[in-house]
Amino acid sequence: MPAAHATFGLAPAVRTGGVLANGVHQLHRDFMDFVVDGHPLLHQLSDLDAVSPLASDVPPAIFVTHVRRLLLEAAPPLPDNRYVIYGCPECEGLECGAVTAVIEQQDTDIVWRDFAWQTTETLDFDRDGYHGIGPFRFDAAQYRAELSRLLPPEDAPEGTAPLLRRRVLLIGSRVAVLAKLAAALRTINIGAEIAADADRVPPTEIRTYTTVLFGASIAEHEKEAVRAAFDRAGAEPVYLDGLTPIIPVLVAQIENALDQSPPEQRRLVRLVAADDEAGVEVTSACRVQLYAYRQDRLHRTHAELVFEDLLEPGKHRIPLNERATRGQSYIVARTLGSVLVTPMAR
Repeated sequence: MPAAHATFGLAPAVRTGGVLANGVHQLHRDFMDFVVDGHPLLHQLSDLDAVSPLASDVPPAIFVTHVRRLLLEAAPPLPDNRYVIYGCPECEGLECGAVTAVIEQQDTDIVWRDFAWQTTETLDFDRDGYHGIGPFRFDAAQYRAELSRLLPPEDAPEGTAPLLRRRVLLIGSRVAVLAKLAAALRTINIGAEIAADADRVPPTEIRTYTTVLFGASIAEHEKEAVRAAFDRAGAEPVYLDGLTPIIPVLVAQIENALDQSPPEQRRLVRLVAADDEAGVEVTSACRVQLYAYRQDRLHRTHAELVFEDLLEPGKHRIPLNERATRGQSYIVARTLGSVLVTPMAR
């Protein structure tokens, strides 16, 4: 009896960037994840920091090449008919490690099988294979229809494809804070510009912003004027009120707003913090980090990693270090593909 078909889909996903408490910068990457039987395939690879080849910031011609490979219309990049399914989010080099699989057509089906972790062109499958994942058998027509949505229309210039946008407009008068925030965002691969208002921004440029962050000094009538400018341009960005002048917290706010993945396909879905305790909910097993940020009376920022562990699916109550959360503090929760931020309630 032939194996049952699995459904194949694509969904927007994000590898969140950030300025971490130890000063390390982590790149932001938007990509299309593979959804098998309604569940992101990446979630089956517990604690793996990786992105698919269908990332928004690769050059258009390369993006199309990746799609053609998955459609079996271009030669595989590795020996033995192996294709890269997930790779390093920082450099995409095989030497950093990649999840690969054999992709082949069998009659009217497309089969993904023999998933493995690969760092060179040669592979020891017994040692490096993911023996509990797959094989997956997809109906070829449904599989090709889903991937073909990523290809450019016939009348588009050759080698082009629609790419995801990620630009942020920072509105405020505290230029020093916004300049530091813009620099941090650009460092992690997010475009950011600063403006006092949106009146002088051309409509064609306004439509390139997906997120608008208001500084603390912006009055409500000024916010309404910005929203009206975006409405006139036919744009619908996410509007954020900056929680605090602490740059890593603002970056986390923006990262969460830029996450276009469906809520039901996210790993980290809830974060609350009160009385030196955090409540966290995750949908699949993943490593969670909690950072505490605060400013002292001299406006110096203090950051501390207050929790890191692998959590099972469900809700968790996590006690926090009272010293790290005294005064007005903020908690940032991170997984490999999600970030949430909340002020500590007292």
